[in-house]
Amino acid sequence: MGSFFSIGEVLIDFISQQKGKALKDVTSFERAPGGAPANVAATVAKFGEKASLITKLGEDAFGDFLLEQLEQTGMQTDKISRTKLANTGLAFVSLNEEGERDFAFYRNPSADLLLNKAEIDQNWFAERDILHFCSVDLVNSPMKQAHIKAIQSVKDCGGIISFDPNVRLPLWDDPLECRKTILSFLPMAHIVKVSDEELEFITGISDEKQSVDSLFIGDVKAVVYTKGSQGADLYVQNKQFHSTGYTVEVIDTTGAGDAFIGGFLYQLLNRNTGPNELEGTLIKHHKEILAFANAAGALTTTGKGAIASIPKKEIVQKLINE
Repeated sequence: MGSFFSIGEVLIDFISQQKGKALKDVTSFERAPGGAPANVAATVAKFGEKASLITKLGEDAFGDFLLEQLEQTGMQTDKISRTKLANTGLAFVSLNEEGERDFAFYRNPSADLLLNKAEIDQNWFAERDILHFCSVDLVNSPMKQAHIKAIQSVKDCGGIISFDPNVRLPLWDDPLECRKTILSFLPMAHIVKVSDEELEFITGISDEKQSVDSLFIGDVKAVVYTKGSQGADLYVQNKQFHSTGYTVEVIDTTGAGDAFIGGFLYQLLNRNTGPNELEGTLIKHHKEILAFANAAGALTTTGKGAIASIPKKEIVQKLINE
């Protein structure tokens, strides 16, 4: 059985306690652990698989808080290092009446961006492991080179690479640089998860089918196209599989996409899937895999914050069976 790894940012989301107000007008916030790679690793850990986060935290109170919160999910934290050279990253989040978000980030740089490739140990990884990454920490920094080394190390061992671009334009000096970077990392992945809000920006193609097809470059074997409450479509081997979402009372959409892909990748780990079996596993089990992922994502929106709202596996299964 393989293990799960995420590489990238972990930070604190300060979430508005006043729904429907612009970020500039918010006067009170609630602290919650966040960062997409951390959210995904926490999801896999909460569902019962071995999961680790590869990142760096500041030697500060916020870093202490995050480490404690991640350990409580069951995640392994031995691959999280600390530094005095930068602070732990922060994000301030406001919510509109529908639970959608507006972000302001404080990381110039944050500690996670200082993780360097020399700190990536190839011996961490083994056959059938899964490594997941996003684009936030692919800005020019030591962390970008750490990603490249980790990706190649996992591939050399016979593991699966998963990429969720998770576009956050406020973190980039130039939107075109963000798009160019995402496109340069796409061919390294076996699985690409992309949302309906990101697809055209990444590909430059307005037609949905043509846009998705253009993502099949390099080693890409599967594309998961998420559509929020409307579910998700899975594309693999010139086949398209549809799935529907679940109706829940939405409080905060933060982390929903991360819980979705965490649930998706948990299902692959649970089936001991390697790169050579990936397409066959997805074709054979797409209904169960997508149903579990959709339910995990939906349930995460019923609470505030990402990691705190990840449901137990039993609750996910209950929603599927209702």
